[in-house]
Amino acid sequence: MLDNIPFFLVDVFAEHKYQGNQLAVFMNAGGLSDTEMQDIAHETNFAETSFILSGKKENSGYDVRIFTPDFEVPFAGHPTLGTAYIIHNEIEDGRSERIILNLKAGQIPVTPDKEGCLWMKQNPPRFGQCVSMGTIAEILGITVNDIDKRFPVQETSTGLASVIVPLNTLDAVKRCRINHDRYACFLKEELKDILLVFTDQTYHPLNKLNVRVFADDSGYPEDAATGSANGNLAAYLLEHDYFSSAQLRYNVEQGYEMGRPSLLKVRAEKFGKQFDINIGGNVILTARGEWLL
Repeated sequence: MLDNIPFFLVDVFAEHKYQGNQLAVFMNAGGLSDTEMQDIAHETNFAETSFILSGKKENSGYDVRIFTPDFEVPFAGHPTLGTAYIIHNEIEDGRSERIILNLKAGQIPVTPDKEGCLWMKQNPPRFGQCVSMGTIAEILGITVNDIDKRFPVQETSTGLASVIVPLNTLDAVKRCRINHDRYACFLKEELKDILLVFTDQTYHPLNKLNVRVFADDSGYPEDAATGSANGNLAAYLLEHDYFSSAQLRYNVEQGYEMGRPSLLKVRAEKFGKQFDINIGGNVILTARGEWLL
């Protein structure tokens, strides 16, 4: 019989406690079966729950698995930062200059800076198919005229794909309401991706973009802060020269419509056909405990 295992609750991409995106992180989880991990993730019912399989490194990194309440994912942003925070502080006693997570999508390095912000370097982007603006407008409950037609609605991935949707105004972002039947049809017949909508109108003048992210998952139909999708967005902005610059430094606000305001920091560059995508944010520990098995 397995011993009970320690777990931690953290708020990721948060400026203050009880903001950002919640995450449960389990340590010493290598003895759990796939079913047990999925059951625990369903029980916590956060957007994602992560499992550090061992306190020992394998191939210079720590083996980590990530589950939503319904299924396992190969990569996700806020679990990567939140898990790296726990490894940095609980396993490496705050001494590490870089933490590597061995995820199903590959190795993801995370680097703490002097201000306590954690930065993850995302995989090179892949740009997929473009999606009809009419289809997306139906799913989001907005009009085609709400979409910024200067840029495509396009699938983009740096490890976990999302459909990027440029909108004209903050009002349009706020009015988005998912048509679940239409979205289910889209997922079945076209792309099984989350949806990211964004605009350059923001609640706070220091932020460059406002973002909302929608998913078809029982635990999180909307996400409070999405590192993976914002990495996709950074690649999309560079690819389509949205800001007329090949070097980007900006802040993203997300989660306001959910009452979980979040702040994500972006450093991204494009040189030739190469991309360097880095997403940063703060992590705040809110609880620790022991999970009974």
